[in-house]
Amino acid sequence: MVMKHSISRRTFLKSSLLTTAGFWLGTSSGLARKVSANAKLNVGVVGTINRAGANLNAVRGENIVALCDIDDRLLAAARARFPKARLYTDFRRMLDQRDIDAVVVSTPDHTHAAATMAALKSNRHVYCEKPLAHDLFEVRAVTRAAAKHRLATQMGTQIHATGNYRRVVELIESGAIGLVSEVHVWCERVWEGGGRPVEMPPVPQGLHWDLWLGPAPARPYHPTYHPKGWRRWWDFGGGTLGDMGCHYIDLPFWALKLRAPTSIEAEGPPVQSETTPGWLIVRYQFAARGALPPVRLTWYNGGKLPELVAAGGGVPNWSSGVLFIGAKGMLLADYGRRRLLPEKDYEGFEPPAPSIPDSVGHHEEWIAACKGGAPALCDFSYGGPLTEAVLLGNVAYRSGRKLEWDAAACKVTNTREADSLVRHPYRRGWKL
Repeated sequence: MVMKHSISRRTFLKSSLLTTAGFWLGTSSGLARKVSANAKLNVGVVGTINRAGANLNAVRGENIVALCDIDDRLLAAARARFPKARLYTDFRRMLDQRDIDAVVVSTPDHTHAAATMAALKSNRHVYCEKPLAHDLFEVRAVTRAAAKHRLATQMGTQIHATGNYRRVVELIESGAIGLVSEVHVWCERVWEGGGRPVEMPPVPQGLHWDLWLGPAPARPYHPTYHPKGWRRWWDFGGGTLGDMGCHYIDLPFWALKLRAPTSIEAEGPPVQSETTPGWLIVRYQFAARGALPPVRLTWYNGGKLPELVAAGGGVPNWSSGVLFIGAKGMLLADYGRRRLLPEKDYEGFEPPAPSIPDSVGHHEEWIAACKGGAPALCDFSYGGPLTEAVLLGNVAYRSGRKLEWDAAACKVTNTREADSLVRHPYRRGWKL
């Protein structure tokens, strides 16, 4: 059964991560409070607008006891909805509030790990937006911390909870298109950078700019970074791949039981030291998994497309999609659609009976896990390796080399030029 396999995959990842040396995790301050299924969690929320606002809204049925944002005006607006919540501008101070059971982290990528690790070390359950962290060292450390402390976690890949993704996984696992050795993933979204601003406008009143920067290198405030443009800057985000890779690569990761890639190479426009590219193609190689063959997965964004799509090779030109190529046919999918190809070969095809139970909801999975239920399907034992694979695409692009990846050691083995991209230095006063 599919669900049994998912549990064994999670167990394998947790055990392998726990035996990987080289990360100091600190000590815990005590066990997380046990909350019954019928009681409400006391939740602290880091971030209040945009994606953070959606996450806050999704957990509003629990007790929102703390709100954190680096903008006083945004905090005031959030408090109007949750008048009993205590307010903070620094998540480190928020975690001193002893009645918090669980934390939702929805900051920009560069502070995901710092906030998440602090919450885990204080024995709070954590929901963290995707990608799980900003660099590979952070991802591995956070993943191991969650496993060590046995806390309920979930990464914000909300599409994983939809029925369409489940039906695609069932089709692949049923052998509808045969064994799959090639996948193409493309996304229309573009996060393209530019030069660093030269003007230095004043920091808006009530905005705590130093806290927004967190562990990233210091730089003057500019509205191009906050509140929305930060994904275009390497110091804060990962461009289109960092933004959307965890959503679209999630589907082949789940359906094909992928783990760590063995090699990664990328092409794109000339590398800019500050900002992310307008287009990118990344080629990942994954090893065989038991009876499943090796897989070559290629990512495209910024208008680049697989040849089968661009050349009109019988594959619909969807704006974004995942194309599985199997020994007997192809399967094209996106968030809400799926299509077996060539369509004439699948006339009258009867799909397998649903075998993966419907999700109670992406956030609801995590809430239930916090209260002693089954682990959420995108907990960090799954979301961590998925994020690592995504981030490796950017490392390959920025290093300009085909990378050989040793997942057990969390290290590129064929060049030291990638070391600074695997682990970024933290600004003084910040730690993981």
